[in-house]
Amino acid sequence: MISAFYKRGQKGFTLIELMIVIAIIGILAAIAIPQFTAYKKRGYNASAKADAKNAYTAAQAYFTENAGQTIAGTANLATKGFNATTGVVTTATGTQDTLVIESKATDGDITYKVTNLGAITP
Repeated sequence: MISAFYKRGQKGFTLIELMIVIAIIGILAAIAIPQFTAYKKRGYNASAKADAKNAYTAAQAYFTENAGQTIAGTANLATKGFNATTGVVTTATGTQDTLVIESKATDGDITYKVTNLGAITP
């Protein structure tokens, strides 16, 4: 049937075949692009959660050596091995009994909070 559209000795695709392929590619792109965006956002949020956990561990190490001291920022935590991930903002404030750590990725949509007992809440 398709051969009826070809002239003798001429090879190639018909316009209808090309349009069907373009339509299929468009449908696949419409499905894939939103999924890719969601995957990226989940990755950013996972980085923020990991930073919150790492900051808590560094804070506990800091309080082990400096009992009764106050943390105001992450500079004190850097001395105990905490390295913030690029694109994640982490803040730490308080003493060992009032410690609050917050971490959020700039491209993420969840702010993670860690209490002085180590409980993480999104």
